[in-house]
Amino acid sequence: MERLASLNVAARIPIGVRTTVLGDGSTHSNKSCFPRSIATINHSHRITCIRVQQSGTSDLSKTVTAVGKSAENALEAKEWELRMLQEEVAAGQGIRIRRRPPTGPPLHYEGPFQFHLQNEGSTPRNILEEIIWYKDIEVSQFKERRPLSVLKRAVESAPPTRDFIGALRKAHERTGLPGLIAEVKMASPSRGVLREDFDPVEIAKSYEKGGAACLSVLTDQKYFQGSFENLEAIRKAGVKCPLLCKEFVVDEWQIYYARKKGADAVLLIAAVLSNHDIRYMVKISKMLGLAALIEVHDEREMDRVLGIEGVELIGINNRSLESFEVDNSNTKKLLEGERGDLIRQKDLIVVGESGLFTPDDIAYVQEAGVRAVLVGESIVKQTDPGKGIAGLFGRDISV
Repeated sequence: MERLASLNVAARIPIGVRTTVLGDGSTHSNKSCFPRSIATINHSHRITCIRVQQSGTSDLSKTVTAVGKSAENALEAKEWELRMLQEEVAAGQGIRIRRRPPTGPPLHYEGPFQFHLQNEGSTPRNILEEIIWYKDIEVSQFKERRPLSVLKRAVESAPPTRDFIGALRKAHERTGLPGLIAEVKMASPSRGVLREDFDPVEIAKSYEKGGAACLSVLTDQKYFQGSFENLEAIRKAGVKCPLLCKEFVVDEWQIYYARKKGADAVLLIAAVLSNHDIRYMVKISKMLGLAALIEVHDEREMDRVLGIEGVELIGINNRSLESFEVDNSNTKKLLEGERGDLIRQKDLIVVGESGLFTPDDIAYVQEAGVRAVLVGESIVKQTDPGKGIAGLFGRDISV
């Protein structure tokens, strides 16, 4: 099972006993997550009691002892402990996208009884949760083929990174409009294939010619028909725009892999990652020379991210995780009042995401306070994506 990305920021602690500082300042250890008696079992878990078949006291003792020593059951128990701890942290921080549950509930023994702590959340609740659960499996398989230690050595030969945030600032200063992160995107789960004649390198070059400050490249294959090879091909083709690896990050391995493939920035989603995870992954990104775009959807996520040291780039996604409807007023709501004051005080770059199709949409989010926008669908579908940028902004931004 994938370990928590970083419940301890200072060091990567091996799976075993972890002590976690929770949002209220208290600590929690996973050393004793399991109940020692029936009375202490959390009422939120449905319990199934299975009577062990008894053929005599001696046989029963042997059965319980043998099963209790089972390495497989011990592993399941450890997975369950870590998952319960992760869910506790997530609940405390308002993280709405759950991580993939263990493959099955572990056994708990109490005298002659076996108790299965049943997992009630065995089905993803929405498409983002489905993607994240798949990523947990996918990254595990990637790590088996290429361990992190090997990947770290490979990163040493990666091309130098470009200044992603600096490029957005310069574009905003040059044009007086939000700097554009143009997305190289073939498909999406909701819209299907966006462009049949999809050539990532040609699209990237067209975006650059049209005035894009940076590019976002989808690397998820299953749901968006993207790939890390597309990212690498664009970088090797000589496109000068800094590149954002648009991946659903659940593990530091993906950050190192993005760096190896030529990325200059990575996406981290606050609805998926705990504060500890974000803080740790931001540090990893900076160590590798990458910018980290932290995506938020609502006020609680924005408040969490504003409290994390090292954050420089925040994306506001106007698409609801619950209804999947797009509401551009979400950007304005998240940038009003004290939040907006704090963002200006910290000189953070805010990126508007989703629902941007016209010059009026761009003007609306710019007035709300964004200095950059991330746009894909409305321009990638154009015959000439570069000219589509001029239509989006209402004028040519390449000069």
